[in-house]
Amino acid sequence: MDSTDRLFPLPDRQPVLRVIPMPADLNPAGDVFGGWIMAQVDLAGGIPARHRARGRTATVSVNSFQFKQPVAVGDLVSFYADIVRVGTTSITVDVQVYATRQPQLADPVTVKVTEATLTYVALTPDGQKRTIPPAAE
Repeated sequence: MDSTDRLFPLPDRQPVLRVIPMPADLNPAGDVFGGWIMAQVDLAGGIPARHRARGRTATVSVNSFQFKQPVAVGDLVSFYADIVRVGTTSITVDVQVYATRQPQLADPVTVKVTEATLTYVALTPDGQKRTIPPAAE
């Protein structure tokens, strides 16, 4: 971890997802499982993808995934997602994840814990690939 990963203000917008990990989410070392974080990132990225596709989507690739800091029980974990590319049938989303340590304190510490880029494909109700409609005006 370098100094640029230490303290971050939260982005000035609402997260697409915000959760608090629980003791059942811990690995034997006492940190939150990376797989738990990956699952939450997939959910967070899927929210804007589904909205933009105006319907069902499925994850087709995890293009990049970087863990920067561990997450602990009691951290308030905020997920921010931005669509970075819309193709004919696919949508690529960047997800930034921040953990607010000791959120109950008057001056909590926030750190960036994960960055990821995922691609989703638009699907018909029966699971076939479909074209993404034009952007709503």
